[in-house]
Amino acid sequence: MNTNSQTPIVIYQEADQQVEVRLDVEQDTVWLTQRQMSELFGKDVRTVNEHLLNVYSEDELERDSTIRKFRIVRQEGARKVTRSIEHYNLDVIISVGYRVKSPQGTRFRQWATRVLREHLTQGWTLNRQRFEENARELEAAMALVRKTAGSPALDAASGRGFVDIVTRYAQTFLLLQRYDEGLLTEPRAEAGGRLPTLEEARAALASLKAELIAKGEATDLFARERGDGLEALLGNLDQTIFGEPAYPSVEAKAAHLLYFVVKNHPFADGNKRSAAYLFVDFLYRNERLLDAHGAVVVNDVGLAALTLLIAESDPANKETMVRLIMNMLAIPEARVSGESV
Repeated sequence: MNTNSQTPIVIYQEADQQVEVRLDVEQDTVWLTQRQMSELFGKDVRTVNEHLLNVYSEDELERDSTIRKFRIVRQEGARKVTRSIEHYNLDVIISVGYRVKSPQGTRFRQWATRVLREHLTQGWTLNRQRFEENARELEAAMALVRKTAGSPALDAASGRGFVDIVTRYAQTFLLLQRYDEGLLTEPRAEAGGRLPTLEEARAALASLKAELIAKGEATDLFARERGDGLEALLGNLDQTIFGEPAYPSVEAKAAHLLYFVVKNHPFADGNKRSAAYLFVDFLYRNERLLDAHGAVVVNDVGLAALTLLIAESDPANKETMVRLIMNMLAIPEARVSGESV
């Protein structure tokens, strides 16, 4: 089998000898090449190869279940080349060790068994901790939905929006089933995302304001800035920390933009509607308003419900709300890696 999987590499050290070992916790084994076995046992590659031929010709082990190809980068002259190299699992390594009558084989087996046991135990503990943490966060998110559902500001249309949010959220949880990553951890995201300039944001809101006033659905107070609230908010979203973006992905910028405009009240009136409009405008500018099938990522009713959910939420639940929005915007893994969807 040929694989690109990034199996962890650990270092086996015996006296002055060091060997890189591929660790495979899922199959409870480790993998070495012929050259690595020759280094481990202090024998040349030809001797190791002869023992390998005997292991398989005598039907001591099966080739298919004990050999795996990994793509590794090797330095060949002045260039680096990727090659598919055969690796042999712990059963084969032990068999060769017995045949060369090398005490290193016993010490290596003891070391490998201990390392595998440690990784299995630690991995289970970490997965359990992540699952429990995300289960608590999921419960907090659902508690916010239940609380907001009882709000007098919730009409029938917004109620339908909540059903849409909860349904999509539950589907995400059921589909991912990632105990090691967890539902509410930040999803794989699309790096970058261009925020609107202050002038662009003002122009977008002015267009919305004119349209609403013409319909009799807003007054001159709508989207009127309070001090430098909007400018500070956009500057905060565009800041860097030690040279790295504080909000490095499209999802992170979009979620925080929606949250901050709703919660920080940078306008005299219409903060929720302004937040929703700037959120949609940002997604549109970054070609993320529609999904791969041409449907809007969050429809207008669902977006209205989402802004209400943010407005009703306790500031202590900010991270929960942000991660909820990011998961709703999460894109397929293939697109993140640059492949066609």
